[in-house]
Amino acid sequence: MVAREELRVVRCGGSWLSGCRAVFSADSKYLLCASGDYIKVYSTLTEECLHILQGHSNLVTGIQLNPQNHLQLYSWSLDGTIKLWDFMDGILIKTFVVGSKLFAFYTLASSENSAFIIISKHNDEKSDKFQLMTVKLPKTPDQEVEANDLEMVLDGVSQFPKCTAFGRDGEYVVSVWKLCLVVYFFKKNKIYSFSIGKNLRNASTSYFTCITCHPKEDCIASGHKDGKIRLWRNFNHKREYTFSTMHWHHNEVVDLAFSVEGTSLLSGGIESVLVQWRDGSDAKKEFLPRLGATIQYISVSPDGTLLCTSHSDNKIVIIHSNLKVSAVIQGLIKGSDVKTGLIVDPRTKALVLNGKPGHLQFYSLQNDKLLYNLDVVQQEYIHQSGLDQIELVKAVFDSKGDWLATVEQRQGSGSELEMQLKLWAYNEQTQSFTLNTRINTPHEDSITAMCFRGTDHSEDVTPTLVTTSNDGHFKVWMLLVDQDNETGESITWTCDFVGSYHNYQATHCCFSEDGSLLAVSFDKTITVWDSETWDLKCTFCHPPGTIMSLCFGRLICSKYLLGTTSSGFLCCWNLLNCSLEWSAQLHVNILQPDYLSENIAAISQHSEYSDVFVFKPSEPRPLCVQRNVCRGKVQWAVFVPRDVPECITSEKYQWLSQSQFYFLTETHELMTFSTKTPEERLTPSSRQLAVEESISITPFYLLLGKHRQQMKEGMDIGKVPVQNLLGQESPAVKELLHTPAHVLPSASFLCPLFIHSLLVPRTSANEIADEVEMLSDSEEKESEEESEDIEACPEASQTTECFGEDVSKLSKLQERELRKLRKLDYSWASGL
Repeated sequence: MVAREELRVVRCGGSWLSGCRAVFSADSKYLLCASGDYIKVYSTLTEECLHILQGHSNLVTGIQLNPQNHLQLYSWSLDGTIKLWDFMDGILIKTFVVGSKLFAFYTLASSENSAFIIISKHNDEKSDKFQLMTVKLPKTPDQEVEANDLEMVLDGVSQFPKCTAFGRDGEYVVSVWKLCLVVYFFKKNKIYSFSIGKNLRNASTSYFTCITCHPKEDCIASGHKDGKIRLWRNFNHKREYTFSTMHWHHNEVVDLAFSVEGTSLLSGGIESVLVQWRDGSDAKKEFLPRLGATIQYISVSPDGTLLCTSHSDNKIVIIHSNLKVSAVIQGLIKGSDVKTGLIVDPRTKALVLNGKPGHLQFYSLQNDKLLYNLDVVQQEYIHQSGLDQIELVKAVFDSKGDWLATVEQRQGSGSELEMQLKLWAYNEQTQSFTLNTRINTPHEDSITAMCFRGTDHSEDVTPTLVTTSNDGHFKVWMLLVDQDNETGESITWTCDFVGSYHNYQATHCCFSEDGSLLAVSFDKTITVWDSETWDLKCTFCHPPGTIMSLCFGRLICSKYLLGTTSSGFLCCWNLLNCSLEWSAQLHVNILQPDYLSENIAAISQHSEYSDVFVFKPSEPRPLCVQRNVCRGKVQWAVFVPRDVPECITSEKYQWLSQSQFYFLTETHELMTFSTKTPEERLTPSSRQLAVEESISITPFYLLLGKHRQQMKEGMDIGKVPVQNLLGQESPAVKELLHTPAHVLPSASFLCPLFIHSLLVPRTSANEIADEVEMLSDSEEKESEEESEDIEACPEASQTTECFGEDVSKLSKLQERELRKLRKLDYSWASGL
């Protein structure tokens, strides 16, 4: 019986890498970080993701190496579980079920069977009171055990892990909250509390933001909202405590970290500068500037050779101890607002959207990795609130990926609108886009939409771009090729046509699949234009309500035009008879067509959740309805073509076979649909190393896959192969292919085994065949001599036939031996 397929909403990548503190392995070869529900293991040398540890059902809030075994990792999550991993092999060892949402977890080398956690006081999502508790970790052989034995240590602590730290050898714990610092000594069972800034007018500027403890001494370093760093000493006495102040940051100190030996203190904040303080002195400091975004966390490797900074733009920077950048692990950059929407690059099938300020980011969804950033604005961004910055608001590709159009604008309060339309041409040599044409003030008001005319089926069609604006016009821009005797061929874009309709604001535009028709919406009316003569053909309207989105049908549904209205209607018009085919009352936020099929996805928000409806324009009844895909409003959605069509057995989900559907939520989570189980979607990397039939064609595949295919074809037609030199029975080949790279012995040890496995044994049929080929030339000469002998003795052959006896035929090996005997020199016998 085949299991029934179910459609699941899953995070598809691009999750936060900087949501909690990253962790180095003991030898600094690997960097581990939480990413949504997963934990990713990166190589510090190659920046590649080696493992993905999956098992949590909610956001992972932190990770920490097991102090008892440096090859194991603890992770904790909002799902109320603590998991112990063998992160080298990607194996889940044990799960401790606490039952409450875990915001922080601390385990010490001195306490093997217990740990510290921070949970909500009343186990309520809306509660702002948290407690530091001890939890006993049972040493039972079961893989999943209950950990309900809790005991309170401190009450009223912060939920953020960086606001609680443990001192030297775990003798005390320090926690900060607003203006108060609390130190609890375990052996003395005493609590000391210290406060600052109570007598100041702006006491809130002195709030504690982070804290860390010296690894060798009784010293506490605290960061504050006013940018100051305080070093606390003698805090084991209520009245004799002292602190010194260091100040460089102009805004709050976001995180602090001591080096392994405690000789230096690292600090970071909104300035995107890593500051290293030597010997706790304000005069001895070094800087690593221009790291790109606010530093959220600072981590130091156990051996002290590397450190890393986690940034607000979803980036981790790996740095040598001499403050030289070694590597950068960049995730999907998530800004405050994605104004360009989700776009697909036709060449790389990468997801394109707003990245760094003034940039477009090209993100590979298959590898969950940033490919590159395109600087569109080409101006330095000033990190200061209140400034009117130039923003990238629109971007669109043509159907082949040869051209990219972008719109950037800036408009402050009481100032004129500054706007530029830029056309970028793809450069084959640099494998990127270069600026071709810059158009200042293409419209008198802001641009609302733009689209390219499709050129898939015709090479003679001139590239055409249409822009619509609130000024009541739409403009047609066409590529112009000029022949200049001095400079040669000049390619630029120029305005070819300007259209309007009763001075209404032009809001949306789209071309039909063949590019013959252009649809432009003006307020409550849709106009259809001939793309050759730019004549108005017909108009559609569905009052009351403004047109919110437009799209043409595809393939066999290309005769339909669809639109949504602000009054809550989804309408489908037939272009052949210019009539309304059908309409449905549905508040649609996003109308997204699939360019490889007739399917169209409509996303509607109902109450607190969003629903997805998939349908064909020819059939008003939806093919698939997926309720409550996410909380809140879906901002953007897009269909991304698959490299290989997905094999989906259920007819209900066939709309996902050609393209993958992605959507971006209000919380900037990139989500998708999947019919695969979690085990099928993510397998250990050791299994992924196995050679499968679905693997892409690579040089290594050509060595193995082509040979195996020929062997299979030979068996199918009845031919017996000579020998399978690279067969699966070879232990050396199996060891190379199926064993994780980090546990393989050295190459000098494996090389002799691999070479010997390729050698052909002496008794094989191959050697005989080779010897026959080597002797073929000499045998041809000898066969000529034999034919002469046969012609000279015809009587002997006739005599044999006369006897009528069956004379046995000699084998080739026996004939070869006879020839050797015949060639021997027997002249010595004549002397006897």
